[in-house]
Amino acid sequence: MKWLKVLGLDRAIAYTFLARVTGILGSAGTVLLIAKRLTPVEQGFYYTLLSLVSLQLVFELGFSFVLQQMAAHECVRLTMHPDGLVEGERGALLRLASVLQLTVRWYTAAAVLMAGLLTPAGFYFFQTHAAGARVHWQAPWILASLASSLGLWATPLYSFLEGCGEVRAVAAMRFRQSIAAAVMAWTALLLHHGLYAPALVIVGQSGAGMWFVLARWRLLRNLLHLAIEGRGVDWMREVWPFQWRIAVSWLCTYFSSQVFIPILFAARGAVEAGQMGMSLSVTGYMIVLALAWNSTKATPFGQMIARREYAALDRLFRRTLAQSMAVYLALGVTVLATVAALGEYFPGLAARMLPLTGFLLLIAAAGANTAVQNMATLLRSFKREPFLLQSIAVAACTVGLAWLTARQWGAAGAEWSYVAAMCGIALPSAAAIYTRSRRAYLELNGLPQLAERNAA
Repeated sequence: MKWLKVLGLDRAIAYTFLARVTGILGSAGTVLLIAKRLTPVEQGFYYTLLSLVSLQLVFELGFSFVLQQMAAHECVRLTMHPDGLVEGERGALLRLASVLQLTVRWYTAAAVLMAGLLTPAGFYFFQTHAAGARVHWQAPWILASLASSLGLWATPLYSFLEGCGEVRAVAAMRFRQSIAAAVMAWTALLLHHGLYAPALVIVGQSGAGMWFVLARWRLLRNLLHLAIEGRGVDWMREVWPFQWRIAVSWLCTYFSSQVFIPILFAARGAVEAGQMGMSLSVTGYMIVLALAWNSTKATPFGQMIARREYAALDRLFRRTLAQSMAVYLALGVTVLATVAALGEYFPGLAARMLPLTGFLLLIAAAGANTAVQNMATLLRSFKREPFLLQSIAVAACTVGLAWLTARQWGAAGAEWSYVAAMCGIALPSAAAIYTRSRRAYLELNGLPQLAERNAA
């Protein structure tokens, strides 16, 4: 239908959109259950625990996106069959197999390392800042950190298959994951074991994901057992220069958006941390929902670059950016209206979140973040990472401002820190980086005329 074409809703986006809408509905149900089943102090522990589990970004080192792009560039010269057979250029096949083999080894080591380091680090944090709280957080934290390690190990397999062209199938799998996550979270909360919900969410997502992987195990098994013959990807020359930059940027993303919760927990207590955590979860879902248009295009972006279809790439990106930001704007208006209504009709629930002005600041900052992520996805599809220094600067400013302001002004200080970093630094610098880097990449690939025309 015409309106679907205007929105750019293909099947991959539709599944991704459904997955994220289901996640939002599941999160809304979780928020209501948290308000009903957990005390304000327990809510603070819940969201702080979630934010610490998100530190898996440190151990992933951004490799999932790198892997997706490596696979997408190689699969342009290959044909995948449903029975697991791969046909095409022998060199591309060997490179694809070497990427998967290196990935499995990397993530197995990373998952073990994460379980060994994150668990005691969480114990130290909670014991230091919440020694007197009468909250049984120990067992939920152990289970959450171990479950997160399992989720980390499975993540690259999804990215690899998506890079191999399974964009729609991966999107459908993520839809099933969102359903499993909601069911597991609600079950834990309804049974009065709410602090176990973060761990059970990851278990549900991993179960749905591994079912998907097993259905494609013949393809993965064939590639894992293929002898590379010394013709695989040169990791240090081709992958590591891209990966370590992505890794630093990925880590900076955590500090730019999630660090407010543990800072508030340490500086102001569990109640304010819980209010910030619940509010950030709402804006976080707004971001991932708006980025459904962009994230499903990462593989097509990489394939177009491999085929040197740069004019089509430009058109697709501009359309995707406009659609993504339009969706975010609509979501922002809806959320603000909902928060205003909660304050009027459900003051008890509204008290668990930030006030309307606080939400407005978070939505503005998260909107800038959404635009930056759109630009970053396109440029990273060239297997380059031009946002390294920018990500470090934004993260440093965010953490520094939040730490200086949170002790005195609490959540309000954290909100303004987020706005200053995202709207004042991240967005304008990202726009400048996008313009400069895109032009440089086109010229590097021998298309100065296209670079000049689009710059004009």
